[in-house]
Amino acid sequence: MKVIAAASLGLALVCASAAAQDSRAGVAPEEIKQGAALFARHCATCHGTRMRNPQWAFDLRTFPRDGHDRFVDSVTNGKRNMPPWDDVLEPAEIEALWAYVIAGEPGD
Repeated sequence: MKVIAAASLGLALVCASAAAQDSRAGVAPEEIKQGAALFARHCATCHGTRMRNPQWAFDLRTFPRDGHDRFVDSVTNGKRNMPPWDDVLEPAEIEALWAYVIAGEPGD
C-alpha cells in the first residue's frame, strides 16, 4: 500500500512539474523582458515592484497559470478597483504582461 501511495505522489509531482513548464512553454525571453518593463511602468504602483508586496491589489504571483483569459479580461476591462487598460495597452503588450506574470521574477 505504501508503494502505491509513494508512486501516486511521485506521478502527481511529475505532472505538476510538467504543467508548470507548459505554462511557460513558447514564451520568448524578449516578451518576458517587455512585460517586465510594461509592468514597472503601468502596474507596479498597485501590484508592487517586481510583483512583491502589493499594497492594495491582487498578488499576481498567485494568479492561476491557467487563467490567461481571466487575466486578459481583467486588464482589458478592469476589475473592482482596477481601471480598464484597453485604451493604454495594445493586445500584444497585454500578452507580454501575461508572459511576465507567468514567468515570475528570477528567484521566485
